[in-house]
Amino acid sequence: MSDAPTKSTAGWAGAMRAGAQAVQDLVFPPVCLGCGGVCEATSPLRHVCEHCVPTITRVRRPHCETCGHPFFGEVEGERICPHCEGLFPAYGTAKTVTLFKGVARRMVIELKYHEGLHVLRDMGALLAMNEELVELVAGATLVPVPMHPRKFRDRGFNQSVLWAEEIAQAVPEAGPVSELLERVQDSESQTAYDRRTRRKRMKNAFAGREGTAITAESRYILVDDVFTTGSTLNACAHALRRAGAVSIDVITFAHG
Repeated sequence: MSDAPTKSTAGWAGAMRAGAQAVQDLVFPPVCLGCGGVCEATSPLRHVCEHCVPTITRVRRPHCETCGHPFFGEVEGERICPHCEGLFPAYGTAKTVTLFKGVARRMVIELKYHEGLHVLRDMGALLAMNEELVELVAGATLVPVPMHPRKFRDRGFNQSVLWAEEIAQAVPEAGPVSELLERVQDSESQTAYDRRTRRKRMKNAFAGREGTAITAESRYILVDDVFTTGSTLNACAHALRRAGAVSIDVITFAHG
């Protein structure tokens, strides 16, 4: 007889956790990442109050298909995006949930540098509010951008893996999270370099992980926390293509 929980017991366990969380929030209300005030129970996000939720710039169409940055104002015909000009993507399309500013920026910083795992739920909730993003991840294998082993030892976690796992939780139709790539070159932070230098430094920095299966029939989505110049994500896309992938897209939480 299997010891695995049945659907009914799993549902009961989920209800118990939700109830416990509600009691905890009543006794210790979560603090808003934006203004520092108390988050109301009626807010759609657990760590952002009703007043600050509208300040998050959620990206909608029209936006650049190469990097996901929105086009503002009148959009007619083909448009050159200044945020990814000169990038020749090895992937199909890139989409992002928000712009990297204000509350969204605080979420990324909390997760990446302060081990603020509590923000993941709100990141997933913001993605789930966007039909375009839900459709993109449905049925696709989620491939987090890998971290070099040295950096992983220093930080203790890979935020891209956690973000990919949160996407899978927020969108039940999403495919599995699979760490198909590895970072084979170690280097310091890219923030001090311009776009051209970043792209040159990222060339051949990633490879397919030994023992993993990548097929031409499957659809893959590279997952990262922030789209900056696209150098890292494009290098990962090239690595997936070398390993046999054909259909590759990109999703990030923020752009900036």
